[in-house]
Amino acid sequence: MRILITNDDGVNSSGIIAAKNAVNELGDINIVAPATQQSGIGHALTLFEPIRVTSSIMRDGSKAYSVSGTPTDAVIIGIYEIMKERPDLLISGINIGENLGMAELTTSGTVGAAMEAVVHGVPAISISLQVTQDDIKFHDGHVDLDFEFAQKVLRKVSNKILKKGLPNGVDFLNVNIPSHPETHKIKLTRLGRKMYSIHIQKRLDPRGREYYWIDGDPSGVDEEGTDVFALRNDRCPTITPLSLDSTSNIDLMKNWID
Repeated sequence: MRILITNDDGVNSSGIIAAKNAVNELGDINIVAPATQQSGIGHALTLFEPIRVTSSIMRDGSKAYSVSGTPTDAVIIGIYEIMKERPDLLISGINIGENLGMAELTTSGTVGAAMEAVVHGVPAISISLQVTQDDIKFHDGHVDLDFEFAQKVLRKVSNKILKKGLPNGVDFLNVNIPSHPETHKIKLTRLGRKMYSIHIQKRLDPRGREYYWIDGDPSGVDEEGTDVFALRNDRCPTITPLSLDSTSNIDLMKNWID
């Protein structure tokens, strides 16, 4: 089996090494990831500047390919340039910080990479580990975190996909792991409404000009059965099955459009 691993935290992230170690025994591994931190880049593609690829050695001594672009760029380069054959599975992560709710489908580079793999016919997993320290979510490099439980879940889910494939109508899985799980039982969830409550910080620079920081506080308020509720209230790992087909019910539009 051929497994392609990427992320949005950068090729030097501890999470991508943890992902590799989780699935090492399941197949041949290729790591192709952004050269630098790309959190929040979503499903962006580089179109107006060249993409450079560098062979590099990760902190554990294993080989990786560093891409001067986005997670989506890394997936495309990995599938069509680095690997000699199409991968059987794409793993995006292990991301440092959870990716929950509907908004993350368009903002998360981790989820964006999984979506890009699906476009090219490759089943995918995006996997994220909840952290309680905001200062390490966007760190570019090694962080000292316990990935052991996340690795166990990733290994189990990856093995299932490689052996059985995904069910019809499911294109990829978004997996989230609590930082301190109260149970190891995985819950199947639907997307919550939002992961953060947005607020904007308005400040003045040294010359008196206004500037803004878009910020947010974790939102633990959501309906039971959603990924947001389960991770933050039940403290359990979640799997949300997702499809690229976001088409709403066309029949509901017929009376509206007439």
